[in-house]
Amino acid sequence: MSVWRWFGWVVGLVGVMMLSGCGVVSGERAVDFVMLRDGHVRAALPGVVLLGLNCGLLGTLLIARRLTMLGDTLSHAVLPGIAAGFLWTMTKHPAALLCGALVTGVLSSLVTGWILGTTRLKADAAQSVVLTVFFAAGIVMIKLLPDGTKAGLDRFLYGQAAALDAGETMLLAVAAALSVVVIWWGYRGFLVLSFDPGYGRAAGLPVKGFHLLQMFLTTLAVVVSMQAVGVILVAGLLVIPGATAWLFSARLHRVLVLAALLGMAAAVMGTFLSFAGDGMAMGPTLVLCAGVMFGGAFLLSPRYGMARRMVSVLRHGRRVRREDGLKGVYRVLEDRGFSGAGFRLEESGLSERMVRSLERRGMVRFVSGGGWELTERGFGEAARVVRNHRLWELYLTRRAGFAEDHVHDAAEEMEHLLAEENIAHLMGVLGHPDRDPHGRRIPRAGDTIETSAARHE
Repeated sequence: MSVWRWFGWVVGLVGVMMLSGCGVVSGERAVDFVMLRDGHVRAALPGVVLLGLNCGLLGTLLIARRLTMLGDTLSHAVLPGIAAGFLWTMTKHPAALLCGALVTGVLSSLVTGWILGTTRLKADAAQSVVLTVFFAAGIVMIKLLPDGTKAGLDRFLYGQAAALDAGETMLLAVAAALSVVVIWWGYRGFLVLSFDPGYGRAAGLPVKGFHLLQMFLTTLAVVVSMQAVGVILVAGLLVIPGATAWLFSARLHRVLVLAALLGMAAAVMGTFLSFAGDGMAMGPTLVLCAGVMFGGAFLLSPRYGMARRMVSVLRHGRRVRREDGLKGVYRVLEDRGFSGAGFRLEESGLSERMVRSLERRGMVRFVSGGGWELTERGFGEAARVVRNHRLWELYLTRRAGFAEDHVHDAAEEMEHLLAEENIAHLMGVLGHPDRDPHGRRIPRAGDTIETSAARHE
């Protein structure tokens, strides 16, 4: 599947979201958004698009390494840095607050690594400890500030994307550009780090350096994004676009591109719904839009979507019922010594609906007198299913030590799953047998009603 087809899925999901939002938005404000007439939209939109791009890229790498909890840890660990930055200057200067957040974000990453390296705790336990302790420290530090100085700090808790200014947008642009350049430059290193770090160390790659570089980029992304969506929700934008992209492909470079597109699409839709809706906060709306996209991908993804799985299950069930019906007809013909291919519904156990389904597939045909008969194609398919069943019964009795009266149920399942290469292997292992454990003949590939009758004699 090409990147453009993925992009088509993104556009389709966005279209669904727009339709779902039509009942809660103002038509006039929607036009103003599309035409970029509002100054707040022109100021906020570039910043949130860059935010979506950056979080999509870095979240993909976190998911590949199963470090999604780390994004949550970093997003909560920056809170004491915000409070420390304020105490440092006793002002809400963005540079001081961002520097403090960056320091505690990097510190939380180092502490997490230190705990993992010196204890037997798993990664999720260590990250949970760091997350809760740092976040609690931040809450305590903010509570200790004089009441008159706390105003505005809640912006970093819950975000205020609509108030992004040129300076903050520039920070988002620098962080996004840095992530794009570094991932482009070190793609092979990040690929090895994500899937086989042991091989990377053996090959002499600076795996530790790539890890630290990824942690720095992720921390920087969290810090510059918290003003838009807040420290609580930024983890959602780090994880959801990447998780959605992984439902479409398993190739890292393709997932990176798609995650970036999904992050930007969520940013655009969140901004649209927040501006054109009535009182919808932009930060939470961005994350909700990303969540809707994930839900759509979870249901409709051509690779892992639930709809495809359900269709596959239904198709497999219908195929099993058809093959069981053909197997029943084969046994009827076998009991008659293959004297002909004709049969009646009452003796075969087939329903009218099933025989019509087999007729549409060219496996049976109606004959005069109210009966039916297997076509050459239908007999070949029936013989194949019976062959699979009896070969598997023989394998279980000879090689697995099953009793002859305990193999039927297992063969009922496996007869629908065995491919021709599996059958060829079984035939070779069993010495090309003629009969199953119960003494019944095993059909051969290419058998017809005439050859089966001759062998039966």
